Amino acid sequence: MFNPSREEVRRFFLDTWGKYGRGEPLSALEHTALQVVLLHPEYHALLADPESGLARDFTPESGQLNPFLHLSLHLAIEEQLSIDQPRGIRAAYERLVAKTGSEHDAKHDVVECLGETIWSAQRGGTPPDENAYLECLARKGGAQPPR
Repeated sequence: MFNPSREEVRRFFLDTWGKYGRGEPLSALEHTALQVVLLHPEYHALLADPESGLARDFTPESGQLNPFLHLSLHLAIEEQLSIDQPRGIRAAYERLVAKTGSEHDAKHDVVECLGETIWSAQRGGTPPDENAYLECLARKGGAQPPR
């Protein structure tokens, strides 16, 4: 299983943004990451400053959202949607799009559920609970949770 370090994740997004700015070719994964980054102009200045991006801490106590975590969750969701894993996520996402009227807003709902699922797993020392994840999505989408 691929388990990148904090620095590797940050370098990936910083390097992708740098390549984009220089007009260099991107890998398929970098292209997907770029599409996510382009939806978040509030992170562009940070990504344009690699030294700051690598060194800066984003702690809950400071009230700051970690942009690298946020972008990483978006990237994970893109992969999940592309393969419908966990099974049913694509349909749940489509319900959220219909409810919110926006793909990006729907993805932020999914990000929230994924973040909650990961946090619960880390807190409990257990694997992520796919059913809890899908139930969270169903609640947000106004559908009945899967059984």
